[in-house]
Amino acid sequence: AGTGLFDLSGRVALVTGASRGLGRRAALALASAGADVVVTARSEPEIRAARDAIRAMGRRSELIVADIGREAECEALVATTIERLGRIDVLVNDAGINIRKPALELSLEEFEAVVHTNLGGYFLCARAAGRAMVAQGSGSIINVSSIFSMVGLAGQTAYASSKGAIAMMTRVLALEWANAGVRVNAIAPSYFETELTRPIFDDPDRREFITSRSPMGRWGQPHELDGAMIFLASAAASGFITGHTLLVDGGWTAW
Repeated sequence: AGTGLFDLSGRVALVTGASRGLGRRAALALASAGADVVVTARSEPEIRAARDAIRAMGRRSELIVADIGREAECEALVATTIERLGRIDVLVNDAGINIRKPALELSLEEFEAVVHTNLGGYFLCARAAGRAMVAQGSGSIINVSSIFSMVGLAGQTAYASSKGAIAMMTRVLALEWANAGVRVNAIAPSYFETELTRPIFDDPDRREFITSRSPMGRWGQPHELDGAMIFLASAAASGFITGHTLLVDGGWTAW
């Protein structure tokens, strides 16, 4: 477990999109700092391994199958978390999708699907968790955003629009819940090497373009988000940090 400012012992975290990639990494990072963690995704086989890995660390963990695009399922997700583990202290919103197409080829249905999941799903989970956190007078919500909340990239109309909106939703929720002791922040990563980005990484031209855009000359590694995640969830940030988007981008947006 963590110690002092970064100790999450006794805290209960809920992580969406926890079956793969950065969501799974976030769940394991919070558990490593002492948190009990509920993991959720749309398919049970995919999150079973994450749950088992957290239990192997000596933490309590539950899996809950849910589609965060559905209001009733988000409400039930938070209610079941509290029912099984007693409370909810941290929500990590990570579940999301992307459809990469030039804007002139992007259908309204495709645009709406991305925004509904990435923005609508984050809102539904944050509202459900926020209601419980406001009632208990404490909590931390961490929205996994993207550098594309700050900068653009061709072919990312729907995704970048959703992530830009997440940055602003983070600020507004932080304002609304600040007096209740609930903090709302976001993490904005650049390209990280995960199974979800593997097709891009395996394309030499796309990989080189992304590598060349990073002042550090490489992609991020999943473990390099651990510190930011634990920081925003913990007492280290609980004093006065809310409404903030923390860039973890190797300097991408510093150009």
